[in-house]
Amino acid sequence: MAVDSVLSSTHQDPASVCEKDTKVLQFIEEVTTNVDAVQERVLREILSRNMETEYLQRFNLNGATDRETFKSKIPVVTYEDILPEIQRVADGDKSPIFSSHPISEFLTSSGTSAGERKLMPTIHEELDRRQLLYSLLMPVMNLYVPDLDKGKGLYFFFIKAETKTPGGLLARPVLTSYYKSEHFKNRPFDPYNVITSPNEAILCQDSFQSMYSQMLCGLIMREEVLRVGAVFASGLIRAIRFLQLNWKELAHDIKTGTLNSKVTDPSVRECMAKILKPNSELADFIIEECSGENWEGIIVRIWPNTKYLEVIITGAMAQYIPTLDYYSNGLPKASTMYASSECYFGLNLNPMCKPSEVTYTLIPNMCYYEFLPHDPSAATLSRETPPRLVDLADVELGKEYELIITTYSGLNRYRVGDILQVAGFYNKDPQFRFIRRKNVLLSIESDKTDEAELQKAIDNTSLLLHEFNTSVVEYTSYADTKMIPGHYVIYWELLVKDASNSPTNEVLNQCCLAMEESLNTVYRQSRVADNSIGPLEIRVVKNGTFEELMDYAISRGASINQYKVPRCVSFTPIMELLDSRVVSKHFSPSLPHWTPERRH
Repeated sequence: MAVDSVLSSTHQDPASVCEKDTKVLQFIEEVTTNVDAVQERVLREILSRNMETEYLQRFNLNGATDRETFKSKIPVVTYEDILPEIQRVADGDKSPIFSSHPISEFLTSSGTSAGERKLMPTIHEELDRRQLLYSLLMPVMNLYVPDLDKGKGLYFFFIKAETKTPGGLLARPVLTSYYKSEHFKNRPFDPYNVITSPNEAILCQDSFQSMYSQMLCGLIMREEVLRVGAVFASGLIRAIRFLQLNWKELAHDIKTGTLNSKVTDPSVRECMAKILKPNSELADFIIEECSGENWEGIIVRIWPNTKYLEVIITGAMAQYIPTLDYYSNGLPKASTMYASSECYFGLNLNPMCKPSEVTYTLIPNMCYYEFLPHDPSAATLSRETPPRLVDLADVELGKEYELIITTYSGLNRYRVGDILQVAGFYNKDPQFRFIRRKNVLLSIESDKTDEAELQKAIDNTSLLLHEFNTSVVEYTSYADTKMIPGHYVIYWELLVKDASNSPTNEVLNQCCLAMEESLNTVYRQSRVADNSIGPLEIRVVKNGTFEELMDYAISRGASINQYKVPRCVSFTPIMELLDSRVVSKHFSPSLPHWTPERRH
């Protein structure tokens, strides 16, 4: 099969595509053309290899590996449904509960369960599948952007804290697992995938030292940089903010050829000694560019050969697009892949499209996909009568679905929690627009706070107001990303029963901290260890503000009988109304408590 259809939209001559890329593009053509056959094979493989596991044995498949039997007998599940089995594995049970292959580690999801990160079981060979998806990205990008082998990528990559479960298995984020793997550390040289950051800088667990050394390398090699990126849009913005705060020290290091004493990691100091040489001209340039108030276009001013930014800008990350445009003079933003802790899914076959047009083509041999038509009435699924889910080849254009997956690692009909919309097809493979995470209200970076968690934080914090005979009448919230780092803003309308004993500024500041203490461990890690979220803010509004909010909603056509106060707002007129009624602002006075989770 030819690769012409991959090339048609890019007007590339097939003869100009190198042999290695041709094989990758050929693979994409084959799997996207034979979607249903590949999916049938994947399900058969997964069921055959895991048939003797304790989990599948419960459902009396009797050796059947066909779709009909699978769909009729295996229930659709959430994380909470399989938590008892997860806990057994975490505690050291080595019997084949989920997978016939040993569970090699747990990948920690940014979603949470009872305030802790979710633990996703994985097997060693999943690294090969993740590597496969990474290997597809550059051959596709090369179709759109020429000569990427003539320079380097400046990517800000970081590892996060890892823990061990009582049974001795590592529990860590999926990217930490990948960066620490031999697949990444000993990757073969590829002229299209040269990055400025040394492995030692990426693998340094201290976020300041890692960022400092990666930024320093990016500045030293500034003229070689052809693309700038991070995993998420928020990560790249955080890097620019870091440059704003630390350019004097960075320029000093470049001028003198010596490394800041705050970078203490021996392996980082050793590798930086080989890279860092005195360069007064470059130092003066950085001082000139960074000392002014105007940071518009700073990315293209410092890295003038940058062709595009590579960051995920879908879902909650879309809020950062205007800021990225400001810093980069509107450079294209390539949102290249779609992945999660549970499994890697697919890639964007048109990576230079507008942010609003980003779609992901799911690679059919990564896992077995099913889709639950998204309908609020289908929120509760019965074990006795499993819903009829739609296969990958059968989804319909324009419809929204919740993603359900069955993986080689032993997740069976697992609800990922992502809502996707079918935006088109590539060959016979659907292309999905990521709509949102199910039930998530607030998100700045990898944090995800839902309505129940926000309500619990309000309830816990209200206890501080009892001695003042004061209560929270109504509240709403939004994620403010205009500042760097972004932070949660909570609007409170208070009922103060005794004006002579109203809560003081200090008490309301403590309320901010109490809310943060009530939020999940992912949020608190982002605040304490990663510095990627700023202090939570409470804005107290005048009495009657939420009644005005209801009047406004009704004036726009909302039903007075069905109106509910939105627990999160983003519509500009509503936010303007709220801000015009603010009587006081309060911020968390210190960091919430956080230590890496201990698994019991």
